[in-house]
Amino acid sequence: VQLQASGGGLVQAGGSLRLSCKVRGTNFSIYTVGWYRQTPGKQRELVATISSGGATNYADSVKGRFTISRDNARRTVYLQMNSLKPEDTAAYYCSLGSGQYWGQGTLVTVSS
Repeated sequence: VQLQASGGGLVQAGGSLRLSCKVRGTNFSIYTVGWYRQTPGKQRELVATISSGGATNYADSVKGRFTISRDNARRTVYLQMNSLKPEDTAAYYCSLGSGQYWGQGTLVTVSS
């Protein structure tokens, strides 16, 4: 199983980014998939998840600003991030199966 995350970068506060995570090597559609983030010295934290049926769950800190979605035909999960804040700066990781498999991470930096 391989997860390839992309879309990170440097953005000013208030800006937007869209992260993508392409999954290969398994039946993507049956899994819950999610995005997590981590900053140096801190534990990895949940950002958002989406179930096989499309039910979503968000961390309180991103509700109303981030949107997770999935395209089963493309085996890809997305994270649309709007109204970004400096505290959103982190390495973002996609996960398949609630932590069963992980991607390599993509860095998001939000400047003030």
